[in-house]
Amino acid sequence: MGTIWNSLDEAFFMFWQTLWALVLGFVLSGAVQALVSRRAMVRTMGDHRPVSIARASLFGMASSSCSYAASALGRSLVDRGADLTAAIVFMIASTNLVIELGLVMWLLLGWQFAVAEFVGGAIMIALLTVILPRVARQQLIESTRAQRPAEAADARTEAEDALRARLRDPARRRAAARYTLADLSMLRREIVIGFVVAGFLAVAVPPRVWTAVFIHGHGALTTIENAVVGPIVAMVSFVCSIGNVPLAAALWQRGVSFGGVIAFVFADLLSLPLILIYRKLYGARLTWRLVGALWAAMSAAGLLTELIMRAAGGVPGHRPKLVAPEHFSWDHTTVLNIIAILGFAAVWRLAHRDTGGDDVPMEHCAHHNQMETAS
Repeated sequence: MGTIWNSLDEAFFMFWQTLWALVLGFVLSGAVQALVSRRAMVRTMGDHRPVSIARASLFGMASSSCSYAASALGRSLVDRGADLTAAIVFMIASTNLVIELGLVMWLLLGWQFAVAEFVGGAIMIALLTVILPRVARQQLIESTRAQRPAEAADARTEAEDALRARLRDPARRRAAARYTLADLSMLRREIVIGFVVAGFLAVAVPPRVWTAVFIHGHGALTTIENAVVGPIVAMVSFVCSIGNVPLAAALWQRGVSFGGVIAFVFADLLSLPLILIYRKLYGARLTWRLVGALWAAMSAAGLLTELIMRAAGGVPGHRPKLVAPEHFSWDHTTVLNIIAILGFAAVWRLAHRDTGGDDVPMEHCAHHNQMETAS
């Protein structure tokens, strides 16, 4: 009973340490989503040229961090004419290069991991831009696109007003608040599972288990093996998106290599439930090619990131004995969390304000419901 309590205690303080960052990240993400139309995304992602890939990355960084929402939106973009490689890059950026992920990694793992996440994300996108067009041929993509009916165009057209006017628009402010709540609603299970499982991994799992899965003390072989195995552990952990970060902190504490931890975080789009969803969305042939390409790119990016960070002196020289503090203290984290809670209350009130009708399209909720139905 003591082990269970200690594990839950560790999980709670991991969550407390990152609460303000989660709220800030989701609020910023919701605000950007309210200002950028899906139609504009598709219009600029019709191929996988460098300019299109860069735009897909930027749109992804400004989008939801939920892996399930990203997978649904990625398929929707393909159906509407976006290039598959650009759509997958969008998914990668929306789950690995968003601000809330970087903030949580900084708080739980250190600034080195936050920097490595963005460096490795760029490497992974570059690798996928080369790999995917060669393993997923256009005729295979067109065959899967033909199996699904064309989606209706967005009912709400993008206004051509200036950014300042949009920010003054009460409807868009409500949209931002509702996008924030929709993303949190989609991620609540992942976040809870991620922190609870991470608490148990940090406290209850004996070191010999990690030694059996991730080898230690073999130099270059350890570096390579940990980067290859990291995505496999993410696959069977059933946790994705931000839920992977507390698990990554527990793995780092238990001795997994820097590159192995980064590859594990990158693999949030390879959890088993998502692979089953890909199979229904894209068919078996394209799914297995997609999974293979993602695995190769994630492991290679984790390995290359470790080599780059090691050469730059950016790999931490010590591992924490505790992932999170053991008790409350009146420090900057507590102050920021109080401000975040008050701010979230204001967002919730704005999102639920009665305006005599729903004037905001809830694409994220709709996409999530589609995924629930598909699965």
